Amino acid sequence: MKKFTTAALLVGSMMSASASAALMFDQDVTNNVIMGTGITNGAFTTDRANGVEVGLRAKLRHNAAGAAENTFNSNGDGTYSFAAGVAPTQAAPTGVWSFEWSINSSYDGTGGALNSLTYMLSLDTDPSAAVSFLTFDPINDINPGSGVVAWDHSIGDNTTAESAGAETTSVDTIGYGAAISANNLAQNSWKPHWFIPGFDPTLDGTYDFALTAKNLNGATVASTSIQVIVGAGATIPEPGTIAILMTGLLGLAARKKFAK
Repeated sequence: MKKFTTAALLVGSMMSASASAALMFDQDVTNNVIMGTGITNGAFTTDRANGVEVGLRAKLRHNAAGAAENTFNSNGDGTYSFAAGVAPTQAAPTGVWSFEWSINSSYDGTGGALNSLTYMLSLDTDPSAAVSFLTFDPINDINPGSGVVAWDHSIGDNTTAESAGAETTSVDTIGYGAAISANNLAQNSWKPHWFIPGFDPTLDGTYDFALTAKNLNGATVASTSIQVIVGAGATIPEPGTIAILMTGLLGLAARKKFAK
């Protein structure tokens, strides 16, 4: 997928809360993985609620030969583990791993089109045990690479075959607008350094990712989160920490204005 320059997007601090999403681990997303070529389903951490499915996972993007493969290194609990270091055959700041997200706004046929909701994708920019989030709407917000509301996501519906998602260019606002108003499934695969300022793949650390879907009244309809553990010395939080961090994102939504 295309590299985007880092823009001045919302960086939010997390707030404690007691409720959490009912996450499911090592799941297939509905109905297929429609992005890229030869990318298989599975290993997603998902939430399915109110007709909406959101999923996140991490994967080995560059193996010893520098090639991508369907290796997700899931620990079965919403965490994914990878080695630290610059990816083989690549230059810094490219690491060995990437993260992938999936949004299905009507996985069971009871929801609406992609543009019937707003979304929050939050990326942890701090490799330490602390968190500092870069947060934006990957469907409705302005694409930082093009300056307009258009992206190069793979887009389809519940009948789209594996690797058969359609993509508009990142500057095609008319085509993109039509795509998100007529479809319910969007996916993408991104390298962390495309969005995380100063990302250093050689550092041991932990990176939290969260994806939330909200209706137009601002109520959360589905939310998921994962943690990527990098290097042997990474800090693994106590059980339940990721869920607490995830719900802190809900407080940010009330203050966030989504681009239309």
